[in-house]
Amino acid sequence: MKNKILAAGLFITLLVMTGCNKFDEINTDPDTTTQVSASMMCTGIILDVAKFGGRDAKAYISEDALSKYVGYADEGQLGEQYNLIGSKDFGPMTILPNIEKMLEYAKGGVMENSYKGVAEFTKAYTFFILTMQMGDVPYSQAGNGNTGDYRPVYDQQKYIFKAILDGLKAADQDFANGVQFSGDPTPFNGDPVKWRQATNAFALKVLMTLSSKEADADLNVKTRFAGIVGANNLFTNPNSFFGLVYSSQNPHPLSGTNNLFTSRTLMSSLVIDSLKNLNDRRMYYYAEPSAAQIAGGKTPDDPSAYVGVDVSMDYSAMNAGYSANTYSLINNRYLAEQNSDPRMLISYAEQQLIIAEGIVRGWISGTAQDYYQTGVSAALTYLMNTKSSYAHGMAIDQNYINNYFTGDAAFRTSQADQLKQIWLQRYLLNFMQNAESSYFEYRRNHFPEFPINPATSMNANNPNAVPMRWLYPGSETNYNRANLIDALNRQYDGFDDINKLMWLLK
Repeated sequence: MKNKILAAGLFITLLVMTGCNKFDEINTDPDTTTQVSASMMCTGIILDVAKFGGRDAKAYISEDALSKYVGYADEGQLGEQYNLIGSKDFGPMTILPNIEKMLEYAKGGVMENSYKGVAEFTKAYTFFILTMQMGDVPYSQAGNGNTGDYRPVYDQQKYIFKAILDGLKAADQDFANGVQFSGDPTPFNGDPVKWRQATNAFALKVLMTLSSKEADADLNVKTRFAGIVGANNLFTNPNSFFGLVYSSQNPHPLSGTNNLFTSRTLMSSLVIDSLKNLNDRRMYYYAEPSAAQIAGGKTPDDPSAYVGVDVSMDYSAMNAGYSANTYSLINNRYLAEQNSDPRMLISYAEQQLIIAEGIVRGWISGTAQDYYQTGVSAALTYLMNTKSSYAHGMAIDQNYINNYFTGDAAFRTSQADQLKQIWLQRYLLNFMQNAESSYFEYRRNHFPEFPINPATSMNANNPNAVPMRWLYPGSETNYNRANLIDALNRQYDGFDDINKLMWLLK
């Protein structure tokens, strides 16, 4: 009887399998590919690192609130604005099996070296973000779930940074040996020369992130930095950037959200006052004039019509000011345009400012002022592509850029002042762009000074400070507890707390 049941079961299984195969044959679109290629995998992998990874427009605003670019009124407090952050997850690590598949499909093909470069670059970028967010994370054993290894150890942050830098060095050579490749959704369109430039610009960014570890012989920060600058395989076009161009198919995260909640986003006084001090016309592209100031007789091209909010002020008081139209809102273009700005994660402008800092620090020789000016000029030039109707009568043109470097914008003479100028320009560059990067920079330099009010801070364990990290994923407590505890003991005295300092910041 048992054998009859088993036989019947096998027959049914075979019948179902046969039926499925016949069903697939009948319902397969002959005009649609059923083969996954390296090109298709490449597109998804690049988008995994280049697209904004937040849930929605509010998450986008929250990221800018953490970096004190904006405040948010009338719909509930944003924890990020008041220095409360939670946990991140290891979801970005799911890119690893896709990278392996892409390399498998590319093996032996003419584009193999280029895809190897993409693999090294995207892996380095992914783990740079993860370790910057949390500290020690799984690296050497990450992505081994297909072999049954579901409990990876947490590698030490120093090891991860060295692996990132080594990976970027390998990517540089892969792209040097590469050819034009397909499946690239960025403006580079598969050009290995541009990808090589982006790789090296990113390596400089990673190395500058490690400025407090410049004496560490294992990392060899200054020598690596000098070698990359000396090799000169970097961005040369002021309009170059790694990222994505927004469009109707891929609209800006804030596009079309005006009637939801983004119209309640207020400009911070940190941004507005910094731009005013520099006589910087980016203010007119970033912000709307205060409606109350306009009602009082001021014109949109008057800098005094722009009023930022102290984002650390009492929430009810901020709401009252919002209701009275006291403060400037973010520029309407972010809400109205599908392609208000491209998403620039690594740019020529930032590259030049990083090199300027390297010169000021004495890592390389050169004229820091030249790099400072070319970096800021590029940042201003980007906005010349924006519709002038959004500039409130103060459009940026070449004549304005040529005369920008006067007053507070003129390059200073002391090292301390020069560094602050460079840091401020990197901060202003990332408004509504790569705000998390500005948070990372604040941790490194504590400049510009973020407004902190202990009376309103939601950072319960340290109301006098901005958080220093995100917590580990809660799921790790259940599925990888032993390795999590080991990482916490090694770094944070056994406590998963947002104020603990990772190796990078010690």
